[in-house]
Amino acid sequence: METIALASNWNIERIIDSLDQHGYALIDEAYSSTYLSDLVTECTSNLDRFRDAAIQNGVVSNIRSDHILWINDELVHAQHHIEQLNGLAQEFNRYFYLGIKEVEAHFACYNAGEFYALHRDNPQGKNGRMISSVLYLHEDWQSDWGGELRLQDKHEQWHIIEPKPNRIALFQSDLLHEVLLSKQQRLSITAWLRSHNSIW
Repeated sequence: METIALASNWNIERIIDSLDQHGYALIDEAYSSTYLSDLVTECTSNLDRFRDAAIQNGVVSNIRSDHILWINDELVHAQHHIEQLNGLAQEFNRYFYLGIKEVEAHFACYNAGEFYALHRDNPQGKNGRMISSVLYLHEDWQSDWGGELRLQDKHEQWHIIEPKPNRIALFQSDLLHEVLLSKQQRLSITAWLRSHNSIW
């Protein structure tokens, strides 16, 4: 597999250490402002294509109320982010022996009043999701707007992660987490680093 060059400001040693110690890691100011703006534009210009989010096997559930658009080759700016996640996957495979083979991802939009209740992205380890990732796309966010990621780390300690613009949150897919109710439109790319082929 071709080695992928990661963004120069990503401290891979710190990311790996945080995942190892706590089960999650944060990357702030992940990308250039120009690229983030391109991603926001790509996301917002396709909002009419978003659909109600579902859980396994396409079942729409009342535990979540967000809207999503799966990312494919035509969404060229989002593809660069997926390439970067593939680069991280190479590092994670080298260090954690996770056997990650692919990345699946979608744009996500939480409008005011929307949420995602407590869940695990890989319950009972059945779907191949090893590491979950959220890149926050909105260009402005205030602390009283809600939409935080509430996450239980590998030591069962709870953390509130603010959806700061241009932040990437990475965490083990088997960890319990939720998206708290958002009071403003909240945009992101949610992705999973998987050990086998996707099921959607």
